[in-house]
Amino acid sequence: MMVVTICKSREVNVYLPKYGLFAFLAVFVLISLLYYMKDQQKFNSTIPTQKVSNKSNFSYSYCSFQPLSHEDALETRLLLESIAWPETPPLSVPVSLEQSSDPANSTFTILPKKGGGQWHVGDQLEVMIQMYDFQGRAKKLGGDFLLARLHTPTLGAGVAGQLVDHLNGSYSAVFSLLWEGNAHVEVTLVHPSEAITVLRSLTSNQPDRIYFQSLFRSGSVSQTTTCNVCLKPTQPLCNYTDLRTGDPWFCFKPKTLSCDARINHSKGGFNQNLKAKEDKLFQSGVNMKVSIQASGSANVTVLPTKKGQSKMENRSVSSGPSGFYYQGAWRALGGITVHQFDSSSASQCLKGKVVHMYGDSTIRQWFEYLVAALPDLKEFNLHTSKQVGPFMALDYTNNILVTYRCHGPPIRFREIPTSELRYIANELDGIRGGTNTIVVVGIWSHFSTFPVEVYIRRLQSIKKAIGRLLDRSPNTVVIIRTANLKALTLYETLTNSDWYSLQRDKVLRAVFRGLNVHLVDAWEMSLAHSLPHSLHPQPPIIKNMFDVLLSYICPQMAG
Repeated sequence: MMVVTICKSREVNVYLPKYGLFAFLAVFVLISLLYYMKDQQKFNSTIPTQKVSNKSNFSYSYCSFQPLSHEDALETRLLLESIAWPETPPLSVPVSLEQSSDPANSTFTILPKKGGGQWHVGDQLEVMIQMYDFQGRAKKLGGDFLLARLHTPTLGAGVAGQLVDHLNGSYSAVFSLLWEGNAHVEVTLVHPSEAITVLRSLTSNQPDRIYFQSLFRSGSVSQTTTCNVCLKPTQPLCNYTDLRTGDPWFCFKPKTLSCDARINHSKGGFNQNLKAKEDKLFQSGVNMKVSIQASGSANVTVLPTKKGQSKMENRSVSSGPSGFYYQGAWRALGGITVHQFDSSSASQCLKGKVVHMYGDSTIRQWFEYLVAALPDLKEFNLHTSKQVGPFMALDYTNNILVTYRCHGPPIRFREIPTSELRYIANELDGIRGGTNTIVVVGIWSHFSTFPVEVYIRRLQSIKKAIGRLLDRSPNTVVIIRTANLKALTLYETLTNSDWYSLQRDKVLRAVFRGLNVHLVDAWEMSLAHSLPHSLHPQPPIIKNMFDVLLSYICPQMAG
């Protein structure tokens, strides 16, 4: 017998014999219940059903869900195609480093300018990267995860390079030349293609390697069970799928308590289950975030723009950077002029406004930074956890209200009361909006261990809610924070690798493209800067992010 709680306070005992009429009736009952729930919700979506594999081991289908609509299904398929990564090589058991990409043997070369001559501001610089394995043999396949940056430390200048995988072991990095003087090329191997094979396998076969818990309590009886987006139905389940957004969440049902007795949510732990020697593919200083050396000079001299030369000539890639640093300040390329805000001009910009922030700890960092930067903005003590929130800050003099709330599960915070588990889409539906309302959303880090379809579904529900908000209040300013690079240990890599973040960052940009929202490009702002990568970027980078954010809110102001 399997006991499934279809929603809060609804438990259904379903007998699943192996053969015969009973199996048919069980399926019929479940389908009927799902359609009943659909009618009860009064909106055009279906509750996602959890596809369960009969195999003893996990499989990708074990953690997949039916799309909410035909349009969502089509968008999901197109998004998955857009982020498709080159095929990576299968691994031997045990894993050997000999045939994997070696940054110490690999090289890059600055190519001569097309047509010859010297480099000028407005040109594009192209670098050719050739990967070799630990035996010094040229790689024949693509799929390595590389980063590239052009920078001039003395000028506080930097820009991200655009990477092209030629699928034969060679790569191109293309840089926009945006300032005069000497500039240095930097190429970094984040993960060899063989490591990507492992990361892909982990997502497919172990989507529940980060697991969560909930405490259930009734009177003096307390029980704790495991929870997740995907749970193998080895025992009765409580289904906490959100009835409005369709976002799935499940807990194992306590043995003696009702599903209604759930009182909190917290991160449970991490199951590291690598195969023999796979950890060798994730070694700091060996093959993870290691610089690749130039075969010749890594420096170029950039002269002023030539007379009659238009900006960004000689383009060899279709897209360019979103901005660059110069004298430590971020300058956007297209869209807005980024102003420099001090505490006074920032307070003036936000005067009379309500700022709602939703997301993970990188958005909580923004809340904390804003409270510290504006002397009259004082946090109101809501007696909540410093990690979890929610938080509120008030500036009575300038009539500024700033709030922060974390997103709904999956989220790796500790002990969030169930009353505070809110989905961003539902929160947005409760906002009136208007000229003086600012909405900030950042959600990415806690979705890295799950199939990307789980993240796509979350973004789709948020996108629809933003669309409804802008329909009723078109002057509402909505700002989306992208993912950023971070320092990588073995644990961080297996749970939150930059490769996982890159894939989700691409999805986020595609989902919100065409909607009247503004992006703060945290990815390029962390890549182009000279400071070390960090999940929570250092203050100079956060200051630049806030200058971008405030420039969206108050484009007419200059600090």
